[in-house]
Amino acid sequence: MRSLLQSEQLNKTYNEGKDNQVHVLKNVSLSIEKGEFIAIMGPSGSGKSTLLYNISGMDKMTSGSVKFNGQEIADLTEKELARLRLHQMGFIFQYHHLIKNLSIYENIILPAFLAKRSDEVDINKSAMELMKKLGIIELANRDITQASGGQLQRVAISRALMNSPDIVFADEPTGALNSKSAFEVMEILREINETATTIVLVTHDVKVAARTERILYMLDGNLVGEKQLGKYKQENDDLSLRESIISRWLMERKF
Repeated sequence: MRSLLQSEQLNKTYNEGKDNQVHVLKNVSLSIEKGEFIAIMGPSGSGKSTLLYNISGMDKMTSGSVKFNGQEIADLTEKELARLRLHQMGFIFQYHHLIKNLSIYENIILPAFLAKRSDEVDINKSAMELMKKLGIIELANRDITQASGGQLQRVAISRALMNSPDIVFADEPTGALNSKSAFEVMEILREINETATTIVLVTHDVKVAARTERILYMLDGNLVGEKQLGKYKQENDDLSLRESIISRWLMERKF
């Protein structure tokens, strides 16, 4: 089976002044299959967010290869890359990055507008279904200042799903939320993944990683470890057991 996303010998280097290069990613090779739910973990400065941005095409690699559905993203023009991200990828961040002068509904349908979709009935139907599924339909006409942090992250998730992407990239999606909202967001992401949407998220939280099926661990720009957990099934799996498995793995590997 061909991978949905694959990187080979991916490097990212920043120049900080004369004769000073910072190697943020060092020969990172990975493969992500369609329908996987993956967590990228590692300490601050390990390169996990940089890896997310480079494999999604949000940042340009220094060298190496990243292929999405077999297409080398470095070969795409800026216009083609923007179209790829808009139509086939969704993005969720720690802070929602919603537009203040738009209503919640308008923020959600923005990707459809940018994609120049003309099917207004279908756009409205999709937005309403997403808001209903995520429990925010009563917020549709509100300003973003009239919603809680957890609600706004649900809005951001709805926006990310508006164009039915193949893959969703999430950078610390629960990092700014309280424990209750974080739990709710992870349950939403799990349900989204069950529809065969691939999810790759960055997290430092073992409780978050426990709900994913595979963990990639970054350290000093290197991909140094991988742990298979299998799909998390809410009704049958002991979440605390999965958390302890991850914690034990991290201690045994001395990351």
